[in-house]
Order: sequence, then structure tokens, then C-alpha cells
Amino acid sequence: MEVHHVTEDAETFTCNAFLAVGEDGTATLVDAGAWDGVVDEIRDHVDDLEAVVMTHQHGDHVAQLEAVRDAFDPEVYAYAEHPARTQAIDDGDTVRIGDEEFDIVYTPGHADDHVSFVSKSSLFSGDVVVHDDGAFDYGSFGRTDMAGQSRERLIESIEDLLERMPEGVEHMYAGHGGAFHGDVLDVVETALERAEKREPKYPDE
Repeated sequence: MEVHHVTEDAETFTCNAFLAVGEDGTATLVDAGAWDGVVDEIRDHVDDLEAVVMTHQHGDHVAQLEAVRDAFDPEVYAYAEHPARTQAIDDGDTVRIGDEEFDIVYTPGHADDHVSFVSKSSLFSGDVVVHDDGAFDYGSFGRTDMAGQSRERLIESIEDLLERMPEGVEHMYAGHGGAFHGDVLDVVETALERAEKREPKYPDE
């Protein structure tokens, strides 16, 4: 499976949107992002898009969802209701991304509707855990200082994710920061240790 970062060239604030293309050509978009060039970028790689799977519905992840739907008419998988959603997903379900089967893990704390997707080889973690961001490198976590967010619930979510991740996951694609290839389990464990310190992630938090 090839994974393309289709919001990498964005000059405005957006999440990372990833296009996963299986060996059979099946294409799945993980999050739609907020960059108005995402449809053209997807078309640079594939002609058809079978599905969009959403980690959560913060604006930087869904702003271009309608445009993507209008361009490709894909199935849209999301935990919470959305006008574009065609398939509801829940904790413990599975979903196909590219040509791999991923387990869905409910991971709220940063967002009430947040889910992560994990297979034998890869993790699409959204904003619950990231490899690097403006606060930490090699193991960071989504902010929890805004209304409706909870550091305690985020910690529980990272613990749940660790319990359900198989050994040997080597690829991590998060909603922000860079993709990571290596010992993903260690990165997630590092993020948990930092989150458990309960210190503000940003100085003004």
C-alpha cells in the first residue's frame, strides 16, 4: 500500500490528509483537510476515490469533505453524524483503507468523536497521538485545553490504543507533524508518558 500526503503543499492551516492506494488500485482518503487544492492533488494520483474515513470532525479535518464528495462521490465513514456521512463507524468495527483491514479504536479526549485506525502494519492516529509537532518531537498528543476536551480522557484513549495495537506496527500517519516509520509502539508509549505528566502542552495553555 502506498500512502500519499495530499495536503503536504498547503500554505494554509490544515490537517494532514493521507491518500492510501492499495496494490489493486483501491484508493481511500483519511481525513479531507482544509486545503482547497486537495481534490486536484488526489487527481494527480488516482482517477477514482472509493472512500473517505474520518478520524474526527474538527474544521481542519473536514472543511474540504464536501468538495471531495462532489468530485468523487465516495463512501464517507465517520463516527459522528455529518451531512456527507454514508457509513457510521464505531469502536471495534473494521474498515478497509487502501488494501488493508484496519481496526477502529474510539479515542476521544481531543474530540468527542475521535477514532483511530490500526492494522498489522500501520496506524492512522488523527490527533490523539502525533510523532512531532510544535510542542514535542518523538511522541506528542492532541491538545486538550479547549472547551469539550479532556486530558484525562485522552490518556485513557492512548492506553486503549496501546492495548489494541499489534506488535510490529511500523508506519504512523498522524493528523499533524510528519509521518513516522519505525517502532510506532515506542512513539505512542512516549506520548502517553508525556500526557500523564499533566503539564500544559503549550506554555499559554
